[in-house]
Amino acid sequence: MRLFIFSFETLRPMLIALAYAILLTLYRWGWRTLPEAQIPENFRPKTSITVLIPARNEAENIAACLRSILVGNYPLNLLEIIVIDDFSEDGTAGIVHQLSESLSRGLGTESSISSIRLADHLPPEAQYTPNKKKAIELGVARATGEIVATTDADCIAPKDWLMFIAAAFENPESKIVCAPVAFHREKNRLQKFQSLDFLGLMGISGAGYQLGWHSMANGANLAFRKQVFETVGGYSGNEHLASGDDMFLVQKVAARWPGSVTFIKNTSATVLTEAAPNWRAFWQQRLRWGTKNAALPSWPLRFSLLTVFLFCWSIWVNLVLVLANAVVGVLAHNLWILLFQIIIKAVFDYFFLSEMGRFFNRKDLLRGFLPSFFLHTAYIALIGTASIFTKQYQWKGRTSS
Repeated sequence: MRLFIFSFETLRPMLIALAYAILLTLYRWGWRTLPEAQIPENFRPKTSITVLIPARNEAENIAACLRSILVGNYPLNLLEIIVIDDFSEDGTAGIVHQLSESLSRGLGTESSISSIRLADHLPPEAQYTPNKKKAIELGVARATGEIVATTDADCIAPKDWLMFIAAAFENPESKIVCAPVAFHREKNRLQKFQSLDFLGLMGISGAGYQLGWHSMANGANLAFRKQVFETVGGYSGNEHLASGDDMFLVQKVAARWPGSVTFIKNTSATVLTEAAPNWRAFWQQRLRWGTKNAALPSWPLRFSLLTVFLFCWSIWVNLVLVLANAVVGVLAHNLWILLFQIIIKAVFDYFFLSEMGRFFNRKDLLRGFLPSFFLHTAYIALIGTASIFTKQYQWKGRTSS
């Protein structure tokens, strides 16, 4: 009986490690086989696009965001930008107004930038709660474009961003389009870790589509047909969750129209933003992301998340057992299991992340792979556990629960 228990206890963490290795191998293969998107030669867009930008206290960022879109290669006569001001307490609204007037004078016609104040549509107490889903719903209702694209107020859009989106929608079967988001301008080791980690998330997102496993999206680089948003009822059914506007919408569309989601794999379609500046902001951001995972309708995605979560926790459990045995002078079999797990995770993480670093021209981030490896193992276990037991986090100066 003791031999059976020993064998089972040994086999279980090793099987989790092998499952993780297989999972990352398949994700790497899926990313590599995903075709790189291209704008057709001599492409002349004809589709009107409305860009929605929810903004709260973004006075430092909103002007750069708007300018990056306006100086892009998409025709201004087909472009509408709507900033939805979410009870900002700084000069965000004033900056948007100034840019709109400046553009009007420069063009000699009405500006393509307009704004919506949530304070005009929601009760006063709404200023204390997250309102991103409501902001986008109001923006979609106001939008005149056939296509609605969303980004965040602290993002910088590449020049061909909307060209790639318009080209993707030339396929009549495309209902919703997702594209990468990456961090830049890192100032410390924590931000470099986030950049490398986020590239991995983009790889998993693109590979998920290629493998037919799951649909993931980031609201900082998402586009959909306005009619599609209205047909699926927007965010109805998950309004109670402050986070997940992007994930729930794309999975709704994928369930309604299988094969209708397009992922744009191209660095020239990648929107850039900055990583969380400190540990507190990082914790709150990842906790916000984690609180929605249990409600995601895609079981393959939940299975992948669970595999990674269990594997990271298994490593820490075995580390504790090894240290406990070392205290009493016993060299237990847990040491060999722990070494096996660490080697598996390090090797397959490196292969996968090096693939992403090469594609996004960020091989420099791999110089910090070793500390990133340990930090990833820790934060997945800790934040994954925290998101199970609490739904409360700080975001944009508000507490969500």
